[in-house]
Amino acid sequence: MTARIYQRPKSAMQSGKARVDEWVLEFEQSEARRADPLMGWTGSGDTQAQIQLKFPSKDEAKAYAEKYGIPARVHATPPKTLKLQAYADNFR
Repeated sequence: MTARIYQRPKSAMQSGKARVDEWVLEFEQSEARRADPLMGWTGSGDTQAQIQLKFPSKDEAKAYAEKYGIPARVHATPPKTLKLQAYADNFR
């Protein structure tokens, strides 16, 4: 029952910065998904993979995992880079 802690990335459809600063603790799958023979849907008996806990900071997410004895890996947030481009560059 390992978990991963990461910061929610900004969606490609999102222009603002809402919900970007929250950290998520989610459990990794402990059981492989399988196709249902009748309907063809994929699923598994692992109910912990459906849980996502949200925290305002990385330290609070780590403290929660330590308090309840959950082994967790923290994924670092990649640095944000801005690509400044002039409109005239489209015509070169």
